[in-house]
Amino acid sequence: MKKIEKTNAARLLDKAGISYETVEYTVDENNLAADHVAEELGEPIEQVYKTLVLRGDQTGLIVCVVAGNREVDLKKAAKASGNKKVEMIAMKELLPNTGYIRGGCTAIGMKKQYPTFISEEAQQFPFIYVSAGKRGLQLKLAPADLAKAANAVFTDISTDL
Repeated sequence: MKKIEKTNAARLLDKAGISYETVEYTVDENNLAADHVAEELGEPIEQVYKTLVLRGDQTGLIVCVVAGNREVDLKKAAKASGNKKVEMIAMKELLPNTGYIRGGCTAIGMKKQYPTFISEEAQQFPFIYVSAGKRGLQLKLAPADLAKAANAVFTDISTDL
């Protein structure tokens, strides 16, 4: 069994004493979507979460973590974060602001601590999957542990696709 290289997010979880598993999957550069990850993991899309970075008109950057079969509701995210409006940041802004690339972005261990919101339905599952901070590697952990590690709150921020 090959040793999986620890990501910064995994090291931060270790340091915080938070239990998790790392799970590898095959990356498809042409399909970085959550449904591909869910399929590779053999897990329901409802438990595979994506991390999205938005810019608010009042607060600057915010982070939203939503299920792979849902999308961020911009009105709800704005309200939750104290903004009048929010919008997705441009792809080219992701790495310089977070330290992560598309398909490998996680709410744990970004360059700065941004206000972070996890879609409330995550709490119904004993565990969810989020990126470990690089493509091809997911963290399997309890939603409450993700919230603790990312200093996040659970709130209503998503809507059906």
